[in-house]
Amino acid sequence: MMKKIVLVLFLSVCSWAAQAQSKDEVAVANAVEALKKAMIDADKTVLENLAADGLSYGHSSGKVEDKAEFVRAIVSGESDFVTIDLTEQTIKIVGTNAIVRHKLSAKTNNKGQAGTANIAILLVWQKQKGQWKMLARQAVKI
Repeated sequence: MMKKIVLVLFLSVCSWAAQAQSKDEVAVANAVEALKKAMIDADKTVLENLAADGLSYGHSSGKVEDKAEFVRAIVSGESDFVTIDLTEQTIKIVGTNAIVRHKLSAKTNNKGQAGTANIAILLVWQKQKGQWKMLARQAVKI
């Protein structure tokens, strides 16, 4: 029952947001949400589908990963997100690119070690063959 209520609330918010956003902004917002869920679920297939082949994934520590390293770290539990909350999200469409900024608060369990993350994120998404793909990501500590 609770899942149904959450789903109805989520769809209501999405419906409201869709009225204020362009079609591409909504599609990018949905891609960000799918990425968040795939990171929590360590869903290799979805992560590989959402990430561009040329992905540059920057951590707040300064570490930078390519697509294969990013997916492997999430799937292996090296980077394990238990929860992810995104706030203050903005999306700006620039041609076939989208610039997304948000703040991320998360509970983590990296390599079995419980922790938290509070970071600001810059994502660059690129429309490739009609699908939005994460091309770049950079995090900074806040």
